[in-house]
Amino acid sequence: MTTAKFKEWDEFTHLFKQQEVPAKTILLQEGQLSKTMFFIEDGCLRTWINNDGKEVTTQFFFEGDSVSSIESFRTNQPSLYSIESIEPCILQTISQNDFQKVLESSPKLRKKLEDHLFSRLFKSQQLLYSFLKNNPRNRYAELIENYPHIIQRVPQHYIASYLGITSVSLSRIRNRL
Repeated sequence: MTTAKFKEWDEFTHLFKQQEVPAKTILLQEGQLSKTMFFIEDGCLRTWINNDGKEVTTQFFFEGDSVSSIESFRTNQPSLYSIESIEPCILQTISQNDFQKVLESSPKLRKKLEDHLFSRLFKSQQLLYSFLKNNPRNRYAELIENYPHIIQRVPQHYIASYLGITSVSLSRIRNRL
């Protein structure tokens, strides 16, 4: 693995497989069991749920991030969401079994996983509270302020979905700002 953010994993590189995927590749379908952890070397992934045939984006992930349906990955329950590439990606993947072996042999990486889980929980809570307290315009302004890279790299229809609005509404908000 070459990314500096993954340096702690260097002694376990033999357990990883590189995977290159084009944009719009479903890596995990909602309802399936998550058996793979993805580490993003290059590209962008999103997680999304199906709400009566409409895709609702829940999170974005970029270089240096690791992604799986962690709840499914750790409990062997069906995934609550899908994972899809937005851009062409270079990923390093590790199987559920190998990942478990690494965690058992490395307290340092176990701690990093705990930190990662808290970070994802915090981001999810931020989004939830933003939905509860802000109107769409303020949610978009918060996104620009806190995550400008999302605005620069992610197509508008995914951003609109993430903010819980239509693309037309997002266009209006962008024109007013």
